[in-house]
Amino acid sequence: MDRNYLTPEEIVDYTIETGVKKANRTVFQQFMLAILAGAFIAMGAIASNTAIHDISNPGISKLVAGAIFPVGLLMVVIAGAELFTGNCLLSLALFEKRISLYQMIRNLFIVYAGNFIGSLGFAWLEANSGLFDINSGKLGALHIKTAIYKTGLSFPKALILGIMCNVIVCIAVWMMYGAKDMSGKVWAGFFPVFAFVVSGYEHSVANMYYIPAGLFAKANPLYVQAGGFTSEALAGLGWKSFILTNLLPVTIGNIIGGSLFVGGIYWLAFKKKISYHPSIQKNG
Repeated sequence: MDRNYLTPEEIVDYTIETGVKKANRTVFQQFMLAILAGAFIAMGAIASNTAIHDISNPGISKLVAGAIFPVGLLMVVIAGAELFTGNCLLSLALFEKRISLYQMIRNLFIVYAGNFIGSLGFAWLEANSGLFDINSGKLGALHIKTAIYKTGLSFPKALILGIMCNVIVCIAVWMMYGAKDMSGKVWAGFFPVFAFVVSGYEHSVANMYYIPAGLFAKANPLYVQAGGFTSEALAGLGWKSFILTNLLPVTIGNIIGGSLFVGGIYWLAFKKKISYHPSIQKNG
């Protein structure tokens, strides 16, 4: 009976071949598919925030958000799109010398830009759709609260949270690559992303929605009043803090977590040719 999944060794080979295909797509293809991926991740963020905006218990709130947010990554992998965090796995194709460093950097740069446009565009659409008015502006207030928290992280904390995030996200992509049928891909992707959301890690592309959405919401007095924010609390929330305080360290952390801690370790485990000294004898 045929297996409906790949072994870890087979996933390594599949990921390498996928990386080669991604790196050799045209700039236009990479960019268009990246815009879609940014929009898909934003959709998951919008849906999860809408569901939890009036839940006061932090634990229940995280559980509900974790159960909804994974839809974004499922759409990316199954429908087909280019996501910066998942594309950090191109490192396997790089380590195997199937693509060049230039090709990987080019892909990540183009995809990052496209993700930013897709996420930012949906943040603007959501903020101007009137949906933030839900429950007397509490949904808008949640977006402001989220953005204030994220831009209030120190550089080291944001970096570490970014590393841990993309270890889990890339494992989710890895496991989805290993599933041969649609239901297997859904379940393989759902649980790791569920864990990342519940744990409170930092995802650069998701933050391209969350923080701009909070910045847009900040301009509406209804949302500010609904959240009871003071001028002091809002003072640190701006585009500069979004880019430098959050997005920069989280992006660096995502690259380290995905490219090295997942891609690098799997390549070392299954592909790296290690030479042993002749004097070393096997036991037994």
